[in-house]
Amino acid sequence: MSPVLVTGGSGYVGTQLIAALLRAGSPVRAAVRSTADEGDVRAAVRRGGADDAGLEIVAANLTADDGWPAALAGCEEVHHVASPIPAVQPEDPDELIVPAREGTLRVLRAARGAGARRVVLTSSFAAIGYTPKPGAEFTEDDWTDPDTPGLAPYPRSKAIAERAAWDLMERDGGDTELVVVNPTFILGPTLTTALRSSMQLIKVMLDGTMRVVPRARFGVADVRDVADLHIRAMAAPGAAGKRFLAVADGPTTSFLEVAETLGRRLGALAARVPTQEAPGDDLPRPIIHNERAREELGWRPRPVETTIVETAQSLRDLGLLGTEG
Repeated sequence: MSPVLVTGGSGYVGTQLIAALLRAGSPVRAAVRSTADEGDVRAAVRRGGADDAGLEIVAANLTADDGWPAALAGCEEVHHVASPIPAVQPEDPDELIVPAREGTLRVLRAARGAGARRVVLTSSFAAIGYTPKPGAEFTEDDWTDPDTPGLAPYPRSKAIAERAAWDLMERDGGDTELVVVNPTFILGPTLTTALRSSMQLIKVMLDGTMRVVPRARFGVADVRDVADLHIRAMAAPGAAGKRFLAVADGPTTSFLEVAETLGRRLGALAARVPTQEAPGDDLPRPIIHNERAREELGWRPRPVETTIVETAQSLRDLGLLGTEG
């Protein structure tokens, strides 16, 4: 059985995806920036209930060609999860846009050169729904316009990188198929001890650092469900050439509602969660459709409340909330 390549193998989504693939019996080759991360990746995968004996770790960086031909050799299936996510938005948008676009194209060209059957790419709702739209109702047919006034560098980078991916594969993809998964705000249990952006937000809610939450309305996707959608998108013949939104069922939420869920469900652990939202005008509550994933791939996402609670519990269980958490 040929190994399945997962890029971004040390990350929040990547480790959950690797664990799910290994649990299903697939050998996995994980691409990471440095093999110094190998021990952490293996520990994370074991936390996910997987035997890491079937895992191979290789070094390949999105900013360089070196390593990618070897990483792709013999791989029929590629999950391209790696992408730069900033702690803060850079002043120069190209600091995000260039590596996001060029890294994606680098992996796709290497996959095509290796004769891979299919690439499933993690994009984002940021590439779909960050241009205002009457009714704020979004499906996979929608696109964020990178020239939208005031658009932050991160959503610009996601829209530009995904467009570049489709353009390349439609123009010169050969026999390699492309499928794209577009998650909304990803939460859910972490297998890693390095806290990425969404995990950091839950941490500062719980430890009292955040006193007032940002005013925003958004969809939530459980990291385990994103991994499951990747696997389903790889397996389904009819998924080729399509995008799939990853968002939990039901109405979209807000950071204040996330904090309220933590407070209601977690007792003393959530005694310091914020209770105020930043001042401002009421925002439209977007309607984000997941019917394509549900109907075509049989995807069934977890309830948002389950995701929020189990996110916090994983931070507690890994000792990531500090002595006061």
